[in-house]
Amino acid sequence: MKPLLILFLLLSAATYAQNPPKPYGALPSKRQLAWHETEVYGLIHFTPTTFENKEWGFGDADPKTFNPTDFNADQIIKAAKAGGLKGIILVTKHHDGFALWPTKTTDYNISKSPFRGGKGNLVKEVEQAVRKNGLKFGVYCSPWDRNNALYGTDKYLAIYQAQLKELYSNFGELFMSWHDGANGGDGYYGGAREKRSIDNTTYYDWKNTWAITRKMQPMANIFSDIGLDIRWVGNEDGHAAETSWATFTPMAPDGKSVAVPGQANYPQSPEGIRNGKFWMPAECDVPLRKGWFFHANEKPKSPETLFDLYLKSVGRGAGLDLGLAPDTRGQLHADDVASLKTFGDMVKHTFANNLAKNAKLKLSNSRGAKYNAAALLDNNKTTYWATQDQVHEATIELNLPVSKTFDIISLQEYIQLGQRIEAYTIEVFENGIWKKVYDGTSIGAKRLIKLDTPVTTNKVKINITKSPVCITLSEIGLYKKTA
Repeated sequence: MKPLLILFLLLSAATYAQNPPKPYGALPSKRQLAWHETEVYGLIHFTPTTFENKEWGFGDADPKTFNPTDFNADQIIKAAKAGGLKGIILVTKHHDGFALWPTKTTDYNISKSPFRGGKGNLVKEVEQAVRKNGLKFGVYCSPWDRNNALYGTDKYLAIYQAQLKELYSNFGELFMSWHDGANGGDGYYGGAREKRSIDNTTYYDWKNTWAITRKMQPMANIFSDIGLDIRWVGNEDGHAAETSWATFTPMAPDGKSVAVPGQANYPQSPEGIRNGKFWMPAECDVPLRKGWFFHANEKPKSPETLFDLYLKSVGRGAGLDLGLAPDTRGQLHADDVASLKTFGDMVKHTFANNLAKNAKLKLSNSRGAKYNAAALLDNNKTTYWATQDQVHEATIELNLPVSKTFDIISLQEYIQLGQRIEAYTIEVFENGIWKKVYDGTSIGAKRLIKLDTPVTTNKVKINITKSPVCITLSEIGLYKKTA
């Protein structure tokens, strides 16, 4: 072979090796990537229902019922921030129809209550406290309205859409517009006190309603049973499935014709759908207490329980949405504040020190200098290691300078190019032999593997055994859970 041809082939191979891998499957949008960074956020329920000691208000509570003795948005948001929450979604109107801002769309709103002498705007107070404390803000406005006399008629949709427009216009950039599947039933309806049923496949005109969201709040992730951006995980227990795919294809459940909020393929929601049509990761929502609204006879979940939920939500590539319930003062109870603080400290301290940071890495394959081993330990999600195109299996061996004790292993894919890895094992070197400690499937945005017992070793091996395309991995971490 001629020297010039050899040189050309070598240069071509070197150039090819520096090309990024081709994307695989559905990919996250810019707003979804921002959502993945949020990880843990809160959903605040605080309406007349709080003062009725109920979970769902009927829509007939006197507006004067809403009279917190010492509302303090800053106290609530500071407690959330101490818990590690990075965003807050406020229930601006629940199913009872009571609006927490002085809306033009209904008289059943905060201006008719004693709050701030009828001049208050609780949505604005919460939004300002959220931004002052460096968190993201989102809203939930229930489509079902048990107070409105026009609910169930063809005149109500314009009211609901106008409420969304007010919320999208007056409270800054939103990170989420949250929607659920509450689709009619018993209510007050302006005094009618009857049951009203609607066709949930058409009544809210979701296609055009969500077009308002996209136009007015392009960075707001739309959450519902069917996305468009974030799907409901299918339970209110706060966890995704052990195998968790960020891709999903919303489909109608058995016996139904259309997939809409309140009507979707829930059996597949906790796990997602491998090679689903859309990037639609799961939100795992769960109240901090037993109920979404404050009840004096309930206690918040323990920090240990919350940490376990963190591992089974964020640690499975999903998000954790904690329900926060102010009491009749308009503040979080001291028990809630304490539980959040301890949980927040537990997460913060556990993941403060990556025990793998000084490891030497031995890779069975690498795409080239731009996608090499250093990317796995640089604490930078925008860099990643990748294999050559034809290599769909690989081994990463971590050699630590000294033995370390850990019980959590963290893996993160470079999800900008899709969720690629389908199977892997993890081994540790103990007593002169390699011992398998985990057999996994999905990784995604973040995988946190909690070992049954801590291990002490100076060698860890990650064997990626199945991927339909070349492999990408952004970060590896070893951690010891801190009390």
